[in-house]
Amino acid sequence: MGLLKEYLKGIFRDESGVGVVEMILILVVLIGLVLIFKSQLTALVNDIFSRITSQSAGI
Repeated sequence: MGLLKEYLKGIFRDESGVGVVEMILILVVLIGLVLIFKSQLTALVNDIFSRITSQSAGI
């Protein structure tokens, strides 16, 4: 019974998966922000590409 108790304590002390969980949470937040600001980001990217196109014609 003591071995089982020590094994369970070891599982709860193990922090090897913490980095994976943090990365997943960061990705979820970033995807949420992209979905919320999708129209603004699309307008910004289109504006940047149109400026690049117009200014590259002058070169």
